[in-house]
Amino acid sequence: MSYQVLALKWRPKSFDTLVGQESTVQALSNALNQNRLHHAYLFNGTRGVGKTTIARILAKSLNCERGVSSNPCQKCSTCVDIDAGRYPDLIEVDAASNTGVDNVRELLENAQYSPSSGTYKIYIIDEVHMLSKSAFNAMLKTLEEPPDHVKFILATTEPKKVPITVLSRCLQFNLKQMTVDNIISHLKMVLKEEDMSSEENALLIIAKAAKGSMRDSLSLLDQAIAFTGGDIKSELIIKMLGTIDESILYTILEQLSNNDGHALIEISKEMEEKNISFESTLEDLSRLIYQVSTYQIIPEQFKAHTEKESIRKLSKLFTPESLQLIYQITINGKKELPLAPDPITGF
Repeated sequence: MSYQVLALKWRPKSFDTLVGQESTVQALSNALNQNRLHHAYLFNGTRGVGKTTIARILAKSLNCERGVSSNPCQKCSTCVDIDAGRYPDLIEVDAASNTGVDNVRELLENAQYSPSSGTYKIYIIDEVHMLSKSAFNAMLKTLEEPPDHVKFILATTEPKKVPITVLSRCLQFNLKQMTVDNIISHLKMVLKEEDMSSEENALLIIAKAAKGSMRDSLSLLDQAIAFTGGDIKSELIIKMLGTIDESILYTILEQLSNNDGHALIEISKEMEEKNISFESTLEDLSRLIYQVSTYQIIPEQFKAHTEKESIRKLSKLFTPESLQLIYQITINGKKELPLAPDPITGF
């Protein structure tokens, strides 16, 4: 059997295994168990947080041969076929490549026919905000009063581009970005099942690089396994991603407080030699400055922080005003970096 990427292999198949979307799962589970079913759902959130995954689990919950519930059996032919992507009554449409009114009209004409095997005919329309204005207008009436056997599940990364007339006809769920802790916990579980070792700090670097996307974190983990040969160590992950070791960020701020321009130039050269991204360094630096500023105001918030002592030391080196100035420089510097003759000059 060919290799299956981790993002697909470990895609949740039930609400119980879904990570980080507890409020949405609770609302959908209660609706399914009490049979209070809406005809149209809209899931919005950034990439890789589980929009289409939840849509497929919802489709299984509605059509499972055991009956409508929040715990589909996972064993019947319906559940198996939905997981395999071959269930005839689950129609997935990519709105990015089917934007026109003709595509939507064809879809709606087919919606009037009863499902061939399941209880409901379910339409999952991904990136629905990409539909044209005329396409949205064509689906309004059907979206408001669809046949009893039809359910619409819409997914989008940009809900502001969806007309208010469509939004008002759907139950809306805002999916949260994954926290770093959620991602690390999930990656540990995956690595345990895959029988591979890793350093805690290496997973922390991957979790931060994923920027709230569980799918991105699994794709990065795939890349890390290939790069490291299965022994995932932090220094190799830093090299793979071109990210910066956090200790260098603390050194940069210390040298800034000492007004040591020579040391800062040497750090910049070292970063360039290691092919470290100056843009992500400015982003990480602004995040660290925020933490130092926060420590100056509410130090008790950092009781359990792993770098509490380093942050405490930095908080003594700067006034709140100078921290604010450096923060503004890092934020604006990131914006202006593409305008510089080269990245190291901009940095």
